[in-house]
Amino acid sequence: MSESPAPTRTQAKANRRTVLLDSAAALFAQRGFNGVSLEDLGAAAGVSGPAVYRHFSGKQALLGALLVGVSEDLLAGGRAVLAEGLDDGGALRELVAFHVDFALTKPDVIRVQDRDFDSLSEGDQRQVRSLQRGYVELWVDVLGRLYPDRDTPLRRLQAHAVFGLINSTPHSVQVHGRRAGAAFARPVLQQLALNALAGSAH
Repeated sequence: MSESPAPTRTQAKANRRTVLLDSAAALFAQRGFNGVSLEDLGAAAGVSGPAVYRHFSGKQALLGALLVGVSEDLLAGGRAVLAEGLDDGGALRELVAFHVDFALTKPDVIRVQDRDFDSLSEGDQRQVRSLQRGYVELWVDVLGRLYPDRDTPLRRLQAHAVFGLINSTPHSVQVHGRRAGAAFARPVLQQLALNALAGSAH
């Protein structure tokens, strides 16, 4: 059996960047942006603190890459769902399933977004807001086709409310004193979200 080839320098750098981003998400979620040093980040990723500068200009830039990156992923994922050519009901179900999967697999990033958004540079704040508005509008458009009697502000409010419901999972889902596993939480969250979106509002 042949051995896998050693990663190239470019691949190794990309891998280290990914490790740094994952480590930052975990540490920022645990301690908050201001409670984490470059040395902490480097140690968690297996490099020295100064070595972080080979990948990011500083701690704030790392936070920006983390939150801008996940916002790009959300928008791209939502667009991919709609590109599947499903009917509107199927598209909404898949958008809900996609967002639930995001919440269950990226709980640290959700905590960081909630707590440390104001620590982003102004440019990164604008970019995150723009990307997330684009993501919201995907939902608003699908809801508009399903429920044409609902005006746009109402549909936008419903989308944000459902995001709040789903994104609260990392903070509060408990079953018999233990954090609920994804296998239990996923269908429950999906059904709650769909019920909320289907319910009439005046």
